[in-house]
Amino acid sequence: MNRYGFDMQALLAQRGATLRSSLAARLYTWDEIAEQDEEESIGMTEMIEPAAAPAATPPPGGEMAKAYSHAEVESRWYDWWEAQGYFRPERDPAKTAFTIIMPPPNVTGELHLGHALTTTIEDIMIRWKRMQGYSALFLPGFDHAGIAGQYVVEKELARSDLTRHDIGREQFLEHAWAWMRKYIPIISNQFRRLGASCDWSRARFTMDAGPARAVRTVFKHLYDKGLIYQGERIINWCPRCMTSLSDLEVESEETPGSLWTLRYPLADGSGSILVATTRPETMLGDTAVAVHPDDPRWQGMIGKQATLPLTGRTVPIIADAAIEQGFGTGAVKITPGHDPLDFEIGRRHGLPAINLMNTDSTLNANAGTYAGLKPSAARAAVLEALAAQGLLIKTEPHTHVVPHCERCNTILEPLISKQWFVRIQPLADPAIAAAQDGRVGFVPDRFSKVYMHWMSNIRDWNISRQLWWGHRIPVWTCANGHEFAGADEPETVTACPTCGTAEIRQDPDVLDTWFSSGLWPFTTLGWPDQTPDFDYFYPTQVMETGYDILFFWVARMLMQGLENTGQVPFSTVYLHGLVRDETGRKMSKSLGNTVNPLQAADRYGTDALRFNLATGSTPGNDMKFSESRLEGMQRFANKLWNATRFIVFESGSATRRVSAEASRTPALPPAERLTLADRWIISRQHALAGDVQRLMEDYNFGEAGRLIYDFMWGEFCDWYLECAKGPLNGSDAQATADTVAVLRWTLERGLRLLHPFMPFVTEELWQNLLGRPADADLPANAQSICVAAWPRPVDAPYDAAAEREFGLLMAIITAIRNARAEAIKDAPEGQKADLARKRIPAYLAAGESVALLQGQTAILARLAGLEPGGLEIAAALPAAGSAPGMTTLVVEDVAVALPLSALVDRDAVRNRLASEATQAGDEIARVEAMLANEAFMSKARPAVVAAQHTKLAAARDRLAALQARLASLD
Repeated sequence: MNRYGFDMQALLAQRGATLRSSLAARLYTWDEIAEQDEEESIGMTEMIEPAAAPAATPPPGGEMAKAYSHAEVESRWYDWWEAQGYFRPERDPAKTAFTIIMPPPNVTGELHLGHALTTTIEDIMIRWKRMQGYSALFLPGFDHAGIAGQYVVEKELARSDLTRHDIGREQFLEHAWAWMRKYIPIISNQFRRLGASCDWSRARFTMDAGPARAVRTVFKHLYDKGLIYQGERIINWCPRCMTSLSDLEVESEETPGSLWTLRYPLADGSGSILVATTRPETMLGDTAVAVHPDDPRWQGMIGKQATLPLTGRTVPIIADAAIEQGFGTGAVKITPGHDPLDFEIGRRHGLPAINLMNTDSTLNANAGTYAGLKPSAARAAVLEALAAQGLLIKTEPHTHVVPHCERCNTILEPLISKQWFVRIQPLADPAIAAAQDGRVGFVPDRFSKVYMHWMSNIRDWNISRQLWWGHRIPVWTCANGHEFAGADEPETVTACPTCGTAEIRQDPDVLDTWFSSGLWPFTTLGWPDQTPDFDYFYPTQVMETGYDILFFWVARMLMQGLENTGQVPFSTVYLHGLVRDETGRKMSKSLGNTVNPLQAADRYGTDALRFNLATGSTPGNDMKFSESRLEGMQRFANKLWNATRFIVFESGSATRRVSAEASRTPALPPAERLTLADRWIISRQHALAGDVQRLMEDYNFGEAGRLIYDFMWGEFCDWYLECAKGPLNGSDAQATADTVAVLRWTLERGLRLLHPFMPFVTEELWQNLLGRPADADLPANAQSICVAAWPRPVDAPYDAAAEREFGLLMAIITAIRNARAEAIKDAPEGQKADLARKRIPAYLAAGESVALLQGQTAILARLAGLEPGGLEIAAALPAAGSAPGMTTLVVEDVAVALPLSALVDRDAVRNRLASEATQAGDEIARVEAMLANEAFMSKARPAVVAAQHTKLAAARDRLAALQARLASLD
């Protein structure tokens, strides 16, 4: 508990439920969250309700509905999973720990698609490892988001026409803490909506007492070691955020502007030097003019003095190798107070630095008569004055790079300021070594080179921010000038340790947010104390985040982890890309192309959203978010629902309750009773489990999900389930029971493979398929798919013969279906459906496959739309198969003859196509005549002529297609 009454554990430990209402036991939809968000305030009692008694058994499902309702299904499971403790891993010495520390979202409002992608990938890993038997910890948390957090609170104050300065630091911090108390529960509920299987009892906030003490401990350690120092440097200053920024927080944008050539008279009256600049207003702070020492144009002027226009000051003309001879005139103004390169040149040459800017970017008193103006207004006034004196020689267009604030897009001002820095190279060197020797790896590997390049050219890190919200810098100065750092609570620091005086003052600035975030993997586990969690779960295994914060965060975590714990904080860095819109544009509110993930989940289902994000992405690459793909994933959930409902009905398990003595693991029939289709689907399950395991181990989750999709939709539902309908509808009770067993076995394993990707629907289907437990005495891994064993490839034997033989059967059926579809595509629309259902005879010359295909006539007839009594299979083509009008297909070593001419009236089709071809020919002749008419061509507008050429091309294409169809009929 801190002095503002905020206790992260107390807030989230009660049942882990947030924003619960009288609707209890279900998660809010986005619309309901937004409605609460619009309220003036939400009290703690409204945010968190007392825990209900945990349910001993899964939520009742009743009979499966005909149609799948994601809203109903997804509202059932999360509370039950959490109440059962499935997300709270124990420190079990017999188990291996697997830990992912959630990248903490900023507590500034709602989650976006990037958060949804991050959470999906991380939760896939956690659920997969949990099912494999690991003690899997997904530790959630929240970031106070220094600059962004202060900004949203200041916006709230502005609604009451107040600024932070009106109310003072203490009251402002109370407002900030109130914001956090409001939005942390909202955001945690959003993560629950996304199915994130986090251990909410271990949730952390970057401003918690524990992490705050860790921040002070690390700061003091680095300070005492001489790696934190205070110095004057050119920093990036944001006039809107009113704080300094690190280089990584700067967005550089190419901006069209101008390059001005100015004349600076020489002080001795012997001439002048022409200076090129993109910022003439800063000339008021010039302290030199510089040229390259080898530039022949200005050799004779080096060492002379120039008179600075508008001010009358004289400045030296110096030579420095950093000057680009090809830029402008080759002579540039040096303003050490407002340009990073000029600052370095000024230090080399002992030049004074003049600060022209106030913190709000207006010019200060050093600008003389221009004081109080904004840079743009000052520029116009300076240029006007220079032109009046004949000193403005030339203005030409010039595109240059302008730095903007990464947070608010305000143009930044380079300012000299006294800031706190980390001497970073001593921290970077061990982190470079860790990547070189393989203690940490990157997925995809190409980012290791990006990381190494940046780390090898790293610059000292500006860690102080001129804000009130954040970890205040733990440095004090006493009245006698002694400076010291402390790791204790600031309230307990009452005297100078050197002289004992109580007149001490703490530095008013706060630390860069990334300083505390850089400690996240170990402070969340209790460091600097040697806690049981730290001993068991650290170091973590995977840090999954976006490639865009590789330097902001990942590199700093590696440096801080090695420095403070002696170990890399994680062994693998998984970097995903950005989520873009369907056209590849970056999502932004200004473009109006953002997608709220919770609104998408409300509409299509969380499972559909997760599966879309997982299968639409590959490591390190941006993905295009498509609503049509989202609809496709929703149809996939519906497909699984319908298939499971069919199997549940066939197996009679819809209302069955399972006792502790009964097994929930489906068993296969003896091998001698398996059909070819049975053996094939079991073998395909074997291959699937092996391929998915390999892909998951390689962090290729998207491809793993796509394989599961293809198997469940195509091989299982479209092929095996259709094959199964024969024995299910037959009179052989044993064959029916065996088929049901294979269906249940295959579906159950498929659901387990799919669970990490689509947790809600798979749990619902798994419980319905196996029958819901009657009590809580079942083994833990039999109560929920969430903790069921991950399918192993060795559990299902590979059957090469079945794969080959059933593969031939599938190829023949597919070829017949395609030929039938091609044959009826020119039939009248009203007849196509009936023709598609019409059964026809077929004649197969099967060679060595005669016995195989003769044993599969029922499947061939049913799936290919053939007459069971009209299907003849022999080594050579039966006589009827050689009759006139037969269409012959060749599939591997099998020839198939089909009387496709019997499906449609070919003469009627031929007459219709011929009529359409005549019409197309007439259209071609008409347009060609028009385009050959000189009167038309001379008077018609170009757009009209172009339209006629387009019509002509379309008509020619149509005629060619019709002629091809007519030829195929002959």
